[in-house]
Amino acid sequence: MDIIKTTSDLELKDRLVAINRVTKVTKGGRAFSFSAIVVVGNEDGIVGWGLGKAGEVTSAIAKGTEAAKKNLIKVPIYQGTIPHEQYAKFGGAQVFLKPASPGTGVKAGGAMRAVLESVGITDVLAKSKGSSNPHNLVKATMAALGELRDVFMVAQNRGVSVDKVFNG
Repeated sequence: MDIIKTTSDLELKDRLVAINRVTKVTKGGRAFSFSAIVVVGNEDGIVGWGLGKAGEVTSAIAKGTEAAKKNLIKVPIYQGTIPHEQYAKFGGAQVFLKPASPGTGVKAGGAMRAVLESVGITDVLAKSKGSSNPHNLVKATMAALGELRDVFMVAQNRGVSVDKVFNG
């Protein structure tokens, strides 16, 4: 997993995944605030997520966007899809990602779709099992994307040529 340090040269698009209204009951009544999960990506292999909390929705989204820009990762994309199948789990949410042929589209729901489209994946089959909590789904999807490795990374880690990786 490559962590991106600078965001100044990237054109990141933000995507709102979920907004949650939180109520705190105090002596004087109820105090409302909002939390927003935001995913940012350049649709070319870089993606990050953030959580913003504030008294207003717009402020929560802005805070979430800033938080997302602080933890970007680089994801290998091969011909619009992922290089191999990947399974990941976070809390009660489990996600399974599978490469798809060109023209398939992003077959994923809700929070997973937002992350996959933000990273720039155009063809993938995805399944979420267990919890449908958007917080944990985003984190599990990011974990799955962070564990992906392409042929060049495998060859570099093993200290062999790319041909050797394919032909064993």
